[in-house]
Amino acid sequence: MLSEELQRKLVAHGVAASDETALRLALEAQIETYTLFKLAPWPARRWKCRYRLMMRDGVYDGQSIEDAYALGLLACLDAPSA
Repeated sequence: MLSEELQRKLVAHGVAASDETALRLALEAQIETYTLFKLAPWPARRWKCRYRLMMRDGVYDGQSIEDAYALGLLACLDAPSA
């Protein structure tokens, strides 16, 4: 479940997706490759997140898969066009 803040930011970019599959598809439409990790218990406690999405030069941490995908998608949408 996404927070209201993340949902609001996505809607501002025209993305109405809020479930895992729709967010993953929206992210894949923006970027060719990424890596999503489910962290083991000790790193999850250390970094205070359960999932880590790595793409390009960025690392996006989330408590849920949806959070990680949404943060990565927002980073793609906020990035200046090449």
